[in-house]
Amino acid sequence: MKPFEHPDKFEHRHIGPSADELNQMAIECGAKSVDDLIDQTVPKNIRLQKPLNIGDPLSEYEYLKKLKQLASKNKIYKTYIGMGYYPTILPSVIKRNILENPGWYTQYTPYQAEIAQGRLEALLNFQTVVSDLTALPIANASLLDEGTAAAEAMIMFHNLRKKEKLNSHKFFISEELFPQTIDVIKTRAKLLGIELVIGNHKAIELNNDYFALIVQYPADNGEVYDYSELFKKADQFGIYKIVAADILSLTLLTPPGEFGADCAVGSTQRFGVPMGYGGPHAAYMATRDEFKRNIPGRIIGVSIDAQGNRALRMALQTREQHIKRERATSNICTAQVLLAVMAGMYAVYHGPERLKQIAVRINNLTKFLSQSLKQLGYSQINQNYFDTITLKTDENLQKKIQSEAIKKEINLRYNKDFSVGISLSEVTTFEDVLELVEVFAKVVNKPFEVKSIDESEYNSFNSFPSSLKRKSSYLTHPVFNSFHSETEMMRYIKRLENKDLSLVHSIIPLGSCTMKLNAATEMLGITLPEFAELHPFIPQDQALGYKELFDELEKDLAEITGFEAVSLQPNSGAQGEYSGLSVIRAYLEDIGQGHRNVTLIPSSAHGTNPASAVMAGMKVVVVNCDDKGNIDVEDLKKKAEANKDNLAALMVTYPSTHGVFEESIKEICEIIHQYGGQVYMDGANLNAQVGLTSPAAIGADVCHINLHKTFCIPHGGGGPGMGPIAVAKHLVPFLPGHSVVNINKEKSIHSVSSAPWGSAGILIISYAYIKMMGSVGLTNATKAAIVNANYIKAKLEKIYPALYSGQNGRVGHELIFDMRSFKNSAHIEVEDIAKRMMDYGYHAPTVSFPVPGTLMVEPTESESKSELDRFCEMMMNIREEIREVEEGKADPNNNVLKNSPHTLQTLISDNWNYPYSREKAAYPLKWTRQNKFWPSVARIDNAYGDRNLVCSCVPVSEYAEENLTK
Repeated sequence: MKPFEHPDKFEHRHIGPSADELNQMAIECGAKSVDDLIDQTVPKNIRLQKPLNIGDPLSEYEYLKKLKQLASKNKIYKTYIGMGYYPTILPSVIKRNILENPGWYTQYTPYQAEIAQGRLEALLNFQTVVSDLTALPIANASLLDEGTAAAEAMIMFHNLRKKEKLNSHKFFISEELFPQTIDVIKTRAKLLGIELVIGNHKAIELNNDYFALIVQYPADNGEVYDYSELFKKADQFGIYKIVAADILSLTLLTPPGEFGADCAVGSTQRFGVPMGYGGPHAAYMATRDEFKRNIPGRIIGVSIDAQGNRALRMALQTREQHIKRERATSNICTAQVLLAVMAGMYAVYHGPERLKQIAVRINNLTKFLSQSLKQLGYSQINQNYFDTITLKTDENLQKKIQSEAIKKEINLRYNKDFSVGISLSEVTTFEDVLELVEVFAKVVNKPFEVKSIDESEYNSFNSFPSSLKRKSSYLTHPVFNSFHSETEMMRYIKRLENKDLSLVHSIIPLGSCTMKLNAATEMLGITLPEFAELHPFIPQDQALGYKELFDELEKDLAEITGFEAVSLQPNSGAQGEYSGLSVIRAYLEDIGQGHRNVTLIPSSAHGTNPASAVMAGMKVVVVNCDDKGNIDVEDLKKKAEANKDNLAALMVTYPSTHGVFEESIKEICEIIHQYGGQVYMDGANLNAQVGLTSPAAIGADVCHINLHKTFCIPHGGGGPGMGPIAVAKHLVPFLPGHSVVNINKEKSIHSVSSAPWGSAGILIISYAYIKMMGSVGLTNATKAAIVNANYIKAKLEKIYPALYSGQNGRVGHELIFDMRSFKNSAHIEVEDIAKRMMDYGYHAPTVSFPVPGTLMVEPTESESKSELDRFCEMMMNIREEIREVEEGKADPNNNVLKNSPHTLQTLISDNWNYPYSREKAAYPLKWTRQNKFWPSVARIDNAYGDRNLVCSCVPVSEYAEENLTK
């Protein structure tokens, strides 16, 4: 160390094992050193010839100083732009105990439901909020954003066309839908052969050519329309009706389900989730009961556990794309769980009455603003309104208004037709409204005085037709009427958190998921007001800190991938896949090869690959893998030759989903190029590449980057995520553009997300990670991830065969253990092993993917040697428990594995009817006594939950034995 250098380096905080431990572990793997092990793992012909050029690392202290400098370049003006994004008040009890709490944000998607009951209940609350407010019985557990939700609804109904409507391909869009939503729909529709008709909903002549329509409620300009007549006409032709609805307005307005909607979509951002310059936010989708098996995304349902107790789980999972693959009707792989939890908790904290009062107050302020501006002589375009008014102005008047508003640091909406929009929000005060009126008064040089205000007047007159006033009740369940003091709310949140296993407890070794450290310093930026409180459509000179961050992040990601340019817009990995394929299709069309529509996909690929290809209008041809798990090059050649006239792309994961660096990857890419196709590399396993090789080095043309894996954005229990795409030079002109903010390239495809930079608010996390690791640190992290995986292999492969390995017997950053033999030897299924791990305080690795009956383990670089040793000790002990069954010492149907997990309730019961001790059940190893994690329910009956589907908080009568307030 240099004499004046600070000894504390972030790299040492992020990487679990020390340098000495890593070398020791490499030697235990049979290598001479870490570098020797890496040389044996990563093929020489794809290794980078020079180190990354990211720069020297910043210390955590230095980074936080830089972050403050960036934040100071962002300007927080009072923003009244609306368009689906609104300033909101995030209750501190939710901010502190959920958003800033690693016990919540480091959880994974709740596939292991027995140790995820807390977030499952929080998501059930969210679904209930959505279902109640929309008056539609089935809601999913969130989608990526409002634009995506609208596009998914369109696709769902296109797939649901009845036999007599199979030739109906027209989709009507009200011209008063938010423009960013229209743009996302355009992207999706084009590649699926759906014809969009955008126009005036009052004048449209519907006929049998239409399969569905969508309207905004309230409309883009704030008008509150009665769509009931339009919907009656639609019913005459069997046309499905979608309503994009403001969730808060539905506390006052007639809900879509009550005026004939088949589906409602929207955003829950204004339920306490910061704007974050565009995201992340939880979108919603609700629909009729008959479409419960068709709705995209995840649904949380009520079931029972082995003891007959109520338990929650993800319902109807056979709908999910990773199972349906090329038969998928959606490529939705993740949700926005952390944001849905926050939005649901906002409703729990405020309850139905206060939610309504918040909406009434906003509406009253809007009434006052509307009346005041009319007194000044302004003409209002929308007669009816909830929170938004639009004024008719000309070009000159609009410029004057904008000039005066900016002087007061106020952002309004300035439309292309020279009208001016104003949307009020929860944070708007009466003083703010007076300030707005003063701006408009000054423009027309008229005095304005506030006369005495009769508050009863504002409660007595409606700003929308009385026929559209909501009469039905909502949020009547006790959970929304019990936790309104901060003490009660804090305890409720903590009670749910305590039911869930997260990275605060132990390693989550999920293969293909990269559950690495989400460092506290990386997370600090997301709640800074200068980043959290910016509207995505403000003038860009008010977000220069964000611009600098984006520019640097794009440059660094381009360097890491070896590509020319990056789009930060896709807000999930699957969205990145779709975006990359859309860019390929746009490029092929541009060079006169638009007929190319065949994508080759290895049989080992993640299910999102074929699903994304289908969504991009591709035909999927599956390529076989050989006995070693590698792509069968001969089969690839054969299928590339057979489809040479129409070959568009190969989708390939590298290292493979089997955890292996395939030696033939360059040859594979060359074959595709030879036949006129492009190579799309799935970035799911980029954590094994950074600094050692790159997508460009293997010969790919485009890749997506899972920032929620390799670059430390937390998984949040199943979202948020980010999936930027990086592309070679010839694809740069086609990167996604945007309809509101001009980020368009020469030949940009339409946008893939509602916001121009996707979930911009969490890009800070990945930026922080890269800056604090630097070139050497990023490369060392990759090496450590590979060493950790090979160390686990060396420790366990004698008792659990490693299914695949590379040419030198090495694995990449993950590996697959084969558990199938135990089914024959002991009647033990892989699920039994996964559930037994809970008794040791561990989350199972990935179960039965990509190979049924296996466990895929990915330790990441962040786990220490001592934690890996504990994990291996658990696996060894479980092997001995299996051996007891094999040798007849334990009953094959009544043993610690079959009955796992064991709950505290079971353990302290007077009725212990198991042929093994309580100690063996709950404390199988000494160290489990020190930090015991108790599953809150026993093994869940999945089939019962699907047969008896309940997807919202059940009626009060069902809670006779459960007092929610204690």
